[in-house]
Amino acid sequence: MKRRTFLSISSTAAAGLTIVPRHVLGGKGYIPPSDKLNIAAIGVGGKGAVNIERSFNGGTDNIVALCDVDDRMAVEARKQFSKAPYYRDYREMLEKEDKNIDAVLVSTPDHMHGVQALAAMKMGKHVYCEKPLTHDIYEARILTQAAEKYKIVTQMGNQGSSGDSTRYVEAWIQDGLIGDIHKVHVWTNRPVWPQGIPFPKEKHKVPKEVDWDLWLGTAPQRDFNSIYIPANWRGWVDFGTGSLGDMGCHFIDVPFRALKLGYPTSVYCSVSGKYSGFFEVDNTMDSYPAAAKIHIKFPARGNMPPVEMIWYDGGIQPARPNELLPDETLGEWDGGILFEGSQGKMMAGLFGQNPTILPTAKMKYIKKPEPARPLVENAEEGHQQQWVKACKEGYGAYTSSSFADSGPLTETVLMGNLAVLSYNYAVKEESWQGWSYPGRKELLWDGENMKITNFEPANAFVKRKYRGDWDFML
Repeated sequence: MKRRTFLSISSTAAAGLTIVPRHVLGGKGYIPPSDKLNIAAIGVGGKGAVNIERSFNGGTDNIVALCDVDDRMAVEARKQFSKAPYYRDYREMLEKEDKNIDAVLVSTPDHMHGVQALAAMKMGKHVYCEKPLTHDIYEARILTQAAEKYKIVTQMGNQGSSGDSTRYVEAWIQDGLIGDIHKVHVWTNRPVWPQGIPFPKEKHKVPKEVDWDLWLGTAPQRDFNSIYIPANWRGWVDFGTGSLGDMGCHFIDVPFRALKLGYPTSVYCSVSGKYSGFFEVDNTMDSYPAAAKIHIKFPARGNMPPVEMIWYDGGIQPARPNELLPDETLGEWDGGILFEGSQGKMMAGLFGQNPTILPTAKMKYIKKPEPARPLVENAEEGHQQQWVKACKEGYGAYTSSSFADSGPLTETVLMGNLAVLSYNYAVKEESWQGWSYPGRKELLWDGENMKITNFEPANAFVKRKYRGDWDFML
């Protein structure tokens, strides 16, 4: 029936007729299929299960395909979403389910984030990728560019960026509550997994439920050992990004936004050592060190002065500020953030929680500005749903940690790992010591060109070589 004919009938013979929307016909809470996002998940156990549940949101959207290289991790997801096809190889899933997929969740070990996210982006799929965004600095830069090139909605899984606390910290810092910031300390209690140890020498039988070759993916060939999975991979250089990759994207995100940081200008570090004999240090760097202290320097930004950020992990903490009373705690149980300004200091916990001006007595009478960035409903738990809703709106819709923001953040986080991995790289010199170590030098960074300018070997850690025929082409 033509619209004109319908209107004519409705105005005469059917004057009392009312057109009822589909969501009303379907009952309270009904969402038409056309309003649902079709989501595929790569990595469906552990954090992947959390991301699926919060994206699925009790049925407001669809989980249309599942992928995991370890069938044991996929048991619950396959049971819950029994109609969703299940794959081990994400490339096969993307190819066969292309027409059914709108968006992709990536919740796999760090070394696979880049290739999996980019593959989905090149097919025009919106992407939610767990933190850290990538294993390498180069990969982070490429994903940032890809999000813009392919016009897709993105979100990194640092859920604290959707919380209220980080927005309040931004407002207080940028309003000048403690003056110009010249130094910020960030620390964590991680690692809480094996680190500072070599690769295991024992070769275990690969479980029938695991495709070890697909699990290795871009990483160098290694014999299977059960210690790696499901979560201890974080500590080994080939697979994970250590304490920085795990917690840096949560903690560093707060000062990165508040101080409007961009590319750093230099980095240097000190790391814990392991002595195998008198003056014999065994730092193989198969895994990240048990503890590290990393200095990252940034230039002036607009009316903000140069700032130095110092990262501590493995139980190391900054000196207690004099403004903190003896019985007051430094940060939170899992770490903290301390801003040093020209007019005072401010302390906060994970995600910027519990921001406090020091001394704490000042909090009673300080007028605290309101945040400028929009608050997110349900804060931490709404991070995935914010992305889902933005996907439905399309490219340009706001997300708290789009790759435009989380890509540069990840680059800064991984600069710390570049310094750590360069630390024990020995260079022969004509001196009585015989060897010089980059740990005694400050590595200078050309951010635009992604290059260390004063120590060429360090550039090997900007972009790693993939195993076999794996590629990463924009």
